[in-house]
Amino acid sequence: MADILDKDLEAKALLKRFGSHTAVDALSFGVKRGSFFSILGPSGCGKTTLLRMIAGFIEPDSGDLDIGGRSMRGVPPNRRPVNMVFQQLALFPMMTVGENVGYGLARRGVPRAERERKAEAMLERVGLPGSARKRVDELSGGQRQRVAIARSLVLEPTLLLLDEPLGALDLKLRERMKIELKQLQAAFGTTFVYITHDQSEALVLSDQVAVMNNGRFEQIGTPQELYYSPATPFVAGFVGANNRIDGRVSAVQGDFVDVTTAEGWTVRAQRHGPISAGDTATTFVRPETAVLGRSVEELALPAEAPVHHGIVESLLFDGANSAVLLRESRTRAEFRVALPQTGRFADLKVDETVVFSFAPERAVCFAAGARHG
Repeated sequence: MADILDKDLEAKALLKRFGSHTAVDALSFGVKRGSFFSILGPSGCGKTTLLRMIAGFIEPDSGDLDIGGRSMRGVPPNRRPVNMVFQQLALFPMMTVGENVGYGLARRGVPRAERERKAEAMLERVGLPGSARKRVDELSGGQRQRVAIARSLVLEPTLLLLDEPLGALDLKLRERMKIELKQLQAAFGTTFVYITHDQSEALVLSDQVAVMNNGRFEQIGTPQELYYSPATPFVAGFVGANNRIDGRVSAVQGDFVDVTTAEGWTVRAQRHGPISAGDTATTFVRPETAVLGRSVEELALPAEAPVHHGIVESLLFDGANSAVLLRESRTRAEFRVALPQTGRFADLKVDETVVFSFAPERAVCFAAGARHG
């Protein structure tokens, strides 16, 4: 009972079909009270349909949905303890900022003086004190975003639903708003349910992330769990940058397997789930887990560590995110390595021969067709 009461949202075998297409496939999950929960997935995976069912705009074909411990079966959107922030914000240009924030209160019949007081107090809490009498077009994109959030939070919803709210912002503003959103959620303690196709947003903002694919959740976990311990090949390939190496298992040694590509390149990785010799399999290696050198001695590896040889194909300079794209010397297989921030490889040249290595325990391998059960 305590566990149920600790959840602001509980989905129970939620199903929605459109004709022969299953948009949401019997999903069951819970969102802890006061947490930031993100639903991450590619376009068409069902995340917007799920959010609209939570909001009450779409009725599920079967299953149930509890918000704040109460079933929402048959409860219309305007009767649910939920508010929603859309990507386009939907602020009213003919109203002042304060009138926008107080709009929902006005619809509830709250007297003018009280809603003005509440709107001004909410604007102060979102970092916009003294802006109640400004016009919406006087605000920057980030300020309008905060007004939209203030308009929702002033109604004290159990859940705040956010439908890709940063998608229309430019890159620098989007990066700043990620931090502001995280701080706002922590300050208010309201449960946020956030949908996005942007993995960076989900990882930075969330306490828990559900990775969605074809109407189902492949994995729910903390950002760290998804990044370092992906449960399925889809999660490994979708969350964060990864080198993908397809091949056949040539040897199994305890928790580790050797995978040999069709071109003859062999890598060692930690196996996830049952894998046998002869199985087709996929290995994922994150670029930052690999080390680069101009000689084997420079790598300073243990004697048993695998060493691979490569040729520099491209230098991908992006400040702290710089990387080098290599081709394995013999098979020409592509492999990306993150460059260290020391500047040691600032003079690296295209066509230069290098060596690289990665620890097998930092590589993950799945049998072909493996997925969340």
